Formats: sequence, C-alpha cells, structure tokens
Amino acid sequence: MSCFSGLASAASVPVPVTISPGTVNPGNCSRRSADFPPDIWGDHFLAYSSTADLVGVSYHFQEEIEELLLKMLEKLDEYVENNADDLHKISLCFRLPRQQGYKVSSEMFNSFKDDEGNFKESLKKDIEGLLSFYEASHLQVHGEDILEEALCFGVSQLKFLIKDLSTCPLSTRVNHALKYPIRKNLSRVGARFYISTYQDMPSHNQEVLKFSKLDFNILQKEHQRELSQISRWWKEMDIKRKFPFARHRIVECYFWILGIYFEPQYALGREITTKAIALISILDDIYDAYGTPKELELLTTAIEGWDSNLGTQLPEYIKTYYLLLLDKKKVAKAYNREVKWYHQNYTPTMEEYMQVALPSSGYPFLSTISFIGMGDVATRDSYEWVVNSPKLILASSRICRLQDDIIGHEFEQKRGHSASSVECYMKQYGVTRQKAVEQLSKQVNDAWKDINEECMRPTAVEMQLLMPLLNLVRVIHVLYSNHDGYTNPHASKDLVASLLLHPIPY
Repeated sequence: MSCFSGLASAASVPVPVTISPGTVNPGNCSRRSADFPPDIWGDHFLAYSSTADLVGVSYHFQEEIEELLLKMLEKLDEYVENNADDLHKISLCFRLPRQQGYKVSSEMFNSFKDDEGNFKESLKKDIEGLLSFYEASHLQVHGEDILEEALCFGVSQLKFLIKDLSTCPLSTRVNHALKYPIRKNLSRVGARFYISTYQDMPSHNQEVLKFSKLDFNILQKEHQRELSQISRWWKEMDIKRKFPFARHRIVECYFWILGIYFEPQYALGREITTKAIALISILDDIYDAYGTPKELELLTTAIEGWDSNLGTQLPEYIKTYYLLLLDKKKVAKAYNREVKWYHQNYTPTMEEYMQVALPSSGYPFLSTISFIGMGDVATRDSYEWVVNSPKLILASSRICRLQDDIIGHEFEQKRGHSASSVECYMKQYGVTRQKAVEQLSKQVNDAWKDINEECMRPTAVEMQLLMPLLNLVRVIHVLYSNHDGYTNPHASKDLVASLLLHPIPY
C-alpha cells in the first residue's frame, strides 16, 4: 500500500479531526510508525506568480498526424515489401499506427528471421534497428509470439551493445529506452528527453527544435502557475501540522496527475484530481501507518454511512463527483480488510488478496475521476463504461498493485504491514522471493498486453478518453520502475525538476 492503495476509500471521507503535534498519539495507544521521508520541496513552488503572462499553444497537429497515418496505411503493404530488410523502417511502420490504435500485423517482422526461426545474426550489429524493434515490441498483444521474442532479443542485445557505446550518440537513447520505453513513458518526460537528444543530431531542423523548446517552456510556466495555486491551498489547510505522521507529497501528486494529462485545456481536471489524490494519500496513511483497528473500524463505518441524497441539490458536475466518491464506499471495506489481515497475522491466498487489492489500488477511482476534467467528450455512456470494471481498468489496477508490491514490499514488511502479493505468492506456491517477483512481473506484462488490446480500434470509448487511462499506467512504470518514487521523493526528484523546475535552455 505504499503508493495510493487506499485511493478510492479516501475520497469519500471528510478531513479528519485535527491532530496537533502534541497530541498525535492520544491515549498513548500502540501504533505503527512508518517513518516516511519528509517533504523535500517545502514552499518552493509557492513563489511562482499566479498571474504570469502566458501564451497559449493549442495541441497541436492531431488532425495532420491522423491524415498522414491513414495515407501511410493505404500503402503499408507496398512499403513493407520494398523495405523488408530495413528493421528500423519496418519497426516504425508497425509502431506508429499501432500506438494510435490501428490494427497492423506483426507478421511484417517474419522477414527478419532465418530458416531456423531465429532472428538473423546481422541484426545484432544494427543498433538503430534494434532500438526501434525494441520500442515496437512494447505494443504487443496476446498471441504475438514474435514480439515477445523481440522484446527479449532487443533487451539482451541492447544491454550487450551498450558496453561499447559509451562515446556513441546512441548510448544516451539506448539507456533511456531501456528504462523508459516509449509505450510506458510519460509524454512530458519523453518530450524533454527527445528535445535534448534531437538537438545533437546533425540532421535536426532548427525551426522545429526552436518551436519544441518554446512550447515546452510555455507549458511549464502554466504548470508552475497551477502548482503554485494548489500548493497555496495545501498550505492554507495546514496539513503538515494536522497530520504529522503522513507523507506530504503535494508536488509529487501534481506530477502524478500531470502524467495523466498535461495539455492546457485540462487545467481544471488537473486541479480537481490533484486535490483529490492528495487528500486520499492522507487517508491512505491513516489506514496504513497510523490508525488503530478500532479507530479504522469506526472510520469505515462512517464512510459507509454517507447519504447519496445529500448531493441532489449540487451543480451537476459537483454532483457527479460527489456520487462518484460515494460509489467507492466498498473500497473502504476492502482497505479495512487489509488492516485486519495485518493484525491477525494472516497471509491470504493470491485470489483473496487480489479481490481486495485491485479495488483498493485506487486506480478504478482515479480512472473515473480523470473523466471529470475531460469536458463534453466524457458522456454518460463513457462514465457507465468506466465504473463497470472494464478489462482496461482491471488491467491497470493489476499493474498498479503488483508493480507497487514488487518495488515496495520489503520496506512495507520492515515497518509492519499486511502481506503483499509477493508474500502471498511465496506462501501459496512455496517459492523463493525472487521466483515470486519473476512470476508477478509476468502478470504485469500480461496486463500490459490487455491494455494494448483495449486501445486497438474500434475502442469501447473515444480514444481521447482512453489516453488518460493509458497514462495512469505509464505513471506507475515511471515512478515505480526501480524505486517507490512517491514515498521516497528523492527517487523522483530529478524527474519532477525536469518537468516543473528547469526550463529547456535555448
């Protein structure tokens, strides 16, 4: 539960009674202590003016990109045939349409295998081709064995070649791709990195480069302004004094939501969702690191007692939000079940664990709430789709829960926590920790295949609505690839600074 495993339950609860530092442990009852690292940003982002003179840049060439892709698809077979020996070009022919949801066949890669079914030896020297092939393989769906093989082949070959690339311009790109492949990276993180590498390419277009830097920096100013306002709201609520036991991560919360949608037109969505996730994080820590079983039982009962009729007089958009929060009461019960498991020293089966852990991951809640800031494109039908546990939401929740457990379970066990999926798997199947992590990582990869399938046209809802849901999963990959970048703010400091602190020099 180290990230937002109590996300959905939190939003349906009012801010708890103030606990001053002097009475943080009323009655001197026995409590766990998470000893979370302190906030590293302080009041830094309060300094940004809320009245900055900003230039708007609309986002940006979607119609032109779509038109080009359709033209490309019309002549795809001919192009593939004419470039059948160029791994880089064929990989782009596959990745670019597929990441936009178009169904193109992975059979175009068969020409790169020899008579024995192995990838040709000549590919091992084609660094640019291998890198593009590796990126394409992350868009695989179930049954695409050649892309499964391509991913393993690409990783092993690129890791081997990187040893000799220390002075090659490609080395930076290869290292970055191995950590943050395009399919699993955040748009703004990828843009920042690509701009820095593009300017070092001899063939770069100076006007395109200048435009990209200007656009990035203008948007960064807008994001700084938004974060300044949100930080001011957080400070005025006096959260650090009221909840000294909790993680204070308002900057990281905004970074999280910036990963969902960064475009200027979604400013309201970022504000609503950041505030919700920040309050939810506090409740996560109340359940996870501070509250006693009796207190949490009372809190869960209080959450379940909220009345949906109270929201009938609210404006429609607020009513939607209010009823959405109430709909997640069942998650509070699931969250409380995990607390009981800990105090009963009970290790559930994987089936028991996932029934509770998927809803308490918070991603069903975040997926739904992200629609609120999407405007008219989020219709009643799309809300009904997202709240009824579609395959994409189940897959994203599974990735969130398992990736969080894989990275954070050792810290959680040290501080006192209910069994994670790692401990559950180890006990149920009698395997080592390493074997459990390997098997759970395979489940994460399978869930990514589910997501890729659900993003293929025709989609259940508009592609515009699917992007925030895909981006939610990308946030998990970026923040939890090697460390818990939420609980440990030092692990995500450089990423946060690159998007919210440092402009790109001209």
